Amino acid sequence: MNKSERYQFIINYFQQHAPNAETELIYDNPFQLLVSVILSAQCTDVRVNLTTPAVFKKYPTPKKLAAATFDELFPLIKSISYPNNKTKHLIGMANMLLDKFNGEVPMTVDELIQLPGVGRKTANVITSVIDKQPNMAVDTHVFRVSARIGLTTNATTPLAAEKQLIKNIPSALIHKAHHWLILHGRYVCVARNPKCETCGIKEACKYFKKQG
Repeated sequence: MNKSERYQFIINYFQQHAPNAETELIYDNPFQLLVSVILSAQCTDVRVNLTTPAVFKKYPTPKKLAAATFDELFPLIKSISYPNNKTKHLIGMANMLLDKFNGEVPMTVDELIQLPGVGRKTANVITSVIDKQPNMAVDTHVFRVSARIGLTTNATTPLAAEKQLIKNIPSALIHKAHHWLILHGRYVCVARNPKCETCGIKEACKYFKKQG
């Protein structure tokens, strides 16, 4: 199976078995999703979803969050990984939304990455989830799974993997493919002892073929 055939097999499989794949983060608007994605860095979505209701209740808008002090916000997110940095990032992000973007979450990657706590991966998540832009967020799951399956080759950085994936996935499906790969990596193609026996795409997987 060549690369083109592999991509087509995997796309066909997920279109059939996960046509409505979406983020597992719980949010009601772009601002809440932005807060959640910043908190989710090196942390599970489950933990973030347990944490954000209290944050959203106390700080429902960028204006409210911008007025928060470190000592007020920190206790609400202290169970999240790197709470010190994320507390500073969230307050800084809210202030920049007010100062530079009229309190609205911008919808371009170039604008989003100006915000504290927002890197390319986070910006890609926001624009693909909210606006269905053809942007591929490459987190640890996507990076590992795409290389293991054989969708990417010799991609040594998330950006290199992103470019390869975008080149080979139809533009209209990229915002879904991001979730396909994340969820597959989270529940089937796990880092240790991947569940190959129950995997629906093993026929197209380089790792499975190599295992013999």
